[in-house]
Amino acid sequence: MSSDSGVQKFDILVVGGGMIGSALALGLARQGWQVGLVEGAPVDGLLAKPEEACSVEGFEPRVSAISLASERLLESLGAWSRVQAGRHCRYREMIVWDGDGTGRVHFDAAELYARSLGTIVENRNIVRALFESLTDSDVALIDGVRVKAWVRGQGVHLEDGRLLKADLVVGADGAMSRLRQWSGLATREWDYDQQAIVCTVRTRQSHRYTCWQRFTPNGPLAFLPLSNEACDEHFCSIVWSQDTEEARRLMALDTETFREELETAIEGELGGVLDVSRRFAFPLRQRHAKDYVTDGLALVGDAAHTIHPLAGQGANLGYGDVRVLLEELERAKELGLAPDDELVLARYQRRRKGENLTMMAAMEGFKQLFARDELPIRWLRNTGMRWFDKLAPLKNRIAAEAMGING
Repeated sequence: MSSDSGVQKFDILVVGGGMIGSALALGLARQGWQVGLVEGAPVDGLLAKPEEACSVEGFEPRVSAISLASERLLESLGAWSRVQAGRHCRYREMIVWDGDGTGRVHFDAAELYARSLGTIVENRNIVRALFESLTDSDVALIDGVRVKAWVRGQGVHLEDGRLLKADLVVGADGAMSRLRQWSGLATREWDYDQQAIVCTVRTRQSHRYTCWQRFTPNGPLAFLPLSNEACDEHFCSIVWSQDTEEARRLMALDTETFREELETAIEGELGGVLDVSRRFAFPLRQRHAKDYVTDGLALVGDAAHTIHPLAGQGANLGYGDVRVLLEELERAKELGLAPDDELVLARYQRRRKGENLTMMAAMEGFKQLFARDELPIRWLRNTGMRWFDKLAPLKNRIAAEAMGING
């Protein structure tokens, strides 16, 4: 970092210190770039380790299913060992079934010769692990202040009056990215007219280190296993996607009535629901930037794309962006190119756009398929699920690709 007349200058400035932006900043610093990271929240708060009580209220409602490919990225950044030092839960199996039929698909890590299919981690634990690594790095942390504006050719203006300049600015500032809006990068988006209800539950039976997902015409219900050394195997994070009116009805229920409806919705799996934490709901919207890059700016993670949570792939798509952008910028450094070189950014966009669109299209297809309630469609859907479950080589190949086991 250099400073001239109060203006801080960087090779690359990352705006947004969430799970994606902090990982990118850490990787860029390891490549030798002069990197700044702007995060609106104070770093002290992000580094604080919360009391991890063994109760439904002791877990953060926001969790991510980290694939093995994303785990390898975090490991290469020196952050994964810090994640493992906190609360996390490797899951070995996944069971998906049709709530309106008999179709069921079972994925098992043992069939893939893998130790797990992925890891469920509370988002705050990932962010804390990354910031612990960042404090040991050469990244210039600019925390506790928000970005006021980005002006092409001028730089990033902070609300406290500071001006930050960089050859390349990376927007990692989330789904409602102001950097994306200021840059004029257009999006294609639509509202699902659904909300996702998230909370933590305690179940009568062990979750058996398994992800459980039931599909219904109104949306999927997922039970994601939670655990650590101090807690037993009876806690799960749930994501229950429902049409907006139904979600509002469920959110208005008292805790006991909601618990009863949730127990019915999961069809008695895990022996029933014993306890439920405070609930949160957020609207579901699919969003994809038509372009990820423009002069001097690149988008990563939710700033570039948001996806329906039915497969839990949002964080992994973001880490895919990080991996590819790091590869392209490392190549640029070796060739003596500037980080905002047009060809460098074009290669990043080309490599990520197709993969992200493919995953988004697949998730949209799944959603539409399970939303159909006509008898012939239900019969075909359930027959297809039973057929797919028996085709172990095909099933395992698709699972390995989706979960990053071979990548």
